[in-house]
Amino acid sequence: MSDSLLSGLNPEQLEAVTLPHQSALILAGAGSGKTRVLTTRIAWLIQSGRARPLNLLAVTFTNKAAREMLTRITSMLPINPRGMWIGTFHGLCNRLLRAHYRDAGLPQSFQILDSADQLSAVKRLMKRLNIDDEKFPARQLLYFINGNKDAGLRASRIEASDDISRRMTEFYSAYDEQCNREGVVDFAELLLRSYELLASNASLRDHYRNRFSHILVDEFQDTSSLQYQWLKLLAGRDSAVFAVGDDDQSIYAFRGANVSNMQSFERDFAIGKVIKLEQNYRSHGAILDAANALISQNRGRLGKNLWTAEGRGEPLRLYQAASDFEEARFIVDEIQNLRRDGVGLSDIALVYRSNAQSRVLEHALFNAALPYRVYGGLRFFERQEIKHALAYLRLIANPDDDNALLRVINFPPRGIGARSLEQLNDAAAAGKVSLWQAAARESGIGNIGGRGSGIGSRGCGKVNKGLAAFVGLIEGMRSACAGLPLPEIIDHVIETSGLKTHYQNDREGADRLENLGELVNAATSFVREAGDVEDMLSSFLAHASLEAGEHQAGAGADALQLMTVHSAKGLEFHTVFISGLEEGLFPHENSALEPAGLEEERRLMYVALTRARRRLYLSFAQSRMLHGQTRYSYESRFLREIPEELMQKLLAPALSFNSGRFRSGRETSGSFALPGQSRMRAALSQPTAGSQWNIGQNVVHPKFGAGVIVNAEGRGSDARVQVSFYDAGVKWLALEYARLSAA
Repeated sequence: MSDSLLSGLNPEQLEAVTLPHQSALILAGAGSGKTRVLTTRIAWLIQSGRARPLNLLAVTFTNKAAREMLTRITSMLPINPRGMWIGTFHGLCNRLLRAHYRDAGLPQSFQILDSADQLSAVKRLMKRLNIDDEKFPARQLLYFINGNKDAGLRASRIEASDDISRRMTEFYSAYDEQCNREGVVDFAELLLRSYELLASNASLRDHYRNRFSHILVDEFQDTSSLQYQWLKLLAGRDSAVFAVGDDDQSIYAFRGANVSNMQSFERDFAIGKVIKLEQNYRSHGAILDAANALISQNRGRLGKNLWTAEGRGEPLRLYQAASDFEEARFIVDEIQNLRRDGVGLSDIALVYRSNAQSRVLEHALFNAALPYRVYGGLRFFERQEIKHALAYLRLIANPDDDNALLRVINFPPRGIGARSLEQLNDAAAAGKVSLWQAAARESGIGNIGGRGSGIGSRGCGKVNKGLAAFVGLIEGMRSACAGLPLPEIIDHVIETSGLKTHYQNDREGADRLENLGELVNAATSFVREAGDVEDMLSSFLAHASLEAGEHQAGAGADALQLMTVHSAKGLEFHTVFISGLEEGLFPHENSALEPAGLEEERRLMYVALTRARRRLYLSFAQSRMLHGQTRYSYESRFLREIPEELMQKLLAPALSFNSGRFRSGRETSGSFALPGQSRMRAALSQPTAGSQWNIGQNVVHPKFGAGVIVNAEGRGSDARVQVSFYDAGVKWLALEYARLSAA
């Protein structure tokens, strides 16, 4: 009866699909066919008569994954899927609340607030309660509300330890009252309200426990604490929970994912045996061996070892560049070689830890006329924070730029509302002048900075303090930036405009701040490449516009895929480049100091490695631009955790690997020689003061171990060097007593 359904499954997959009525944990490694196992399990339960469609509940994390489940199931069985409960956590909670809106205390036609609507609701309430946005930014209040909801806490259960948390808790309570009054729920409320409904209504809870004899959970490692508690409420004594996940791919702690749920599930549901899907159908053996070696460094894993029947394949290609620009050029050269060898651009991914890293890569691709697409995000010069900064720069270059003015006149917020903008537009139209000149008049400052005529006698009769502050801000910037080098202009604008402070107060603003820092790097690079240009600022703005508008790949076009590691999860490519493998970058410096954070960074690296099917490049740079300054770095510890015999070192004639690690490995300039070798630059060789040591040189200390020289000062007996050690941090050492030796 089910032979065709089960054909092609390997022994472990078959065991998982045909388990008897019991709860089970399926530890599914990357590329091991977990989606096939999950959907085949559902089809087998229905086809064999062990469950009816209405007895099944299957939950996942994205609408795309839910649709794929339904498509696969209906392709295996001729059934109508409408009666099946298959969807995301939020989608299923919405369905439950719609069916029992009275019990949940909701109107029948309750509406759902998306993230933008929720922020607007928070701002409306702040205005009604006269809450100062400077002391309590709207986003901070929103994060406080959602964070507590995700933790299952209502305002009445929060223990406020200080005045700030007390006031935020009071706001949370008022926000709940406003939502109840208006008959709306936000995304976090869907899950919390659904959980509370099941927890407080025993008859309803028993009804669903009796109905859902089989509960199947996809990507179990990504569940939050509240989601796990919701599942436990739905699972009755006779329910079989089929949880599929991979603790080694748990990379969403910042969204509330709790990897320990997998071990809790094993204990709470008395799982006797964990079925491990370890046969990988995606990658060659060398890639899997590298991933296994890396992830084995994490503690507390459930444990598995990926393998493949596809053979060992090619070694990983490892490249050390002198700089981030050299790294980008190397990647472009390799892509062009791959293209000539018949590999499609869309089957090549450039993966990086931080969004800000894309800028250098995008610039190199732009110069090489290679089409690309930023997966799950925006190209560098199209990102919100970059466009805001560029708008301020455009106003410095030309204050009559109406588009630039409208973009930032109230960003960050400065109390200039829609009514003020309407009056400003009317004044500009009446006077036939730019918005800037109208703003100068309306602010009470007069006609300044513009190139057209004034607006005559028309005005609002009352000084608009917000407009006055904005006009004064721009004039102050123009004055302060006169004669400054381009990178310093941009740095000043980011600081003075309030953009830096605004994003510092945003819980999710870290990436945006990194991107703003990268804009300073872009300016530094532009100055170096542009040479002697009369108006450097205007030239840079034109350059930014050209890079934002060119080489955008159209839908369906063959284009390179650029993405962060987080965006890459669930995807696979023939060839993957992982760039920026330096300490402080990957692992990220914000996570590397805490054991839990470092382990998640290692899981991120594991995810990155296992995206590649056939060819994998790893690269890092000795120096990288950071906020307009050159930072000297050394290889990521993750590279040291991959066995050397799995990697092929790629060398340019003028670039040597100084460390003992690189000398001891297999090196080549033969079959894997670098393309474009004639363009390679020598390794960093800036001499330190009065010594034989070079900045960027790898060294060894008898106590602190291996490191790299990052700075130097003094001469003779006063000379000293600053060394960034792999394991001991950054230290200044007097050369006379340092006992350093070359690595």
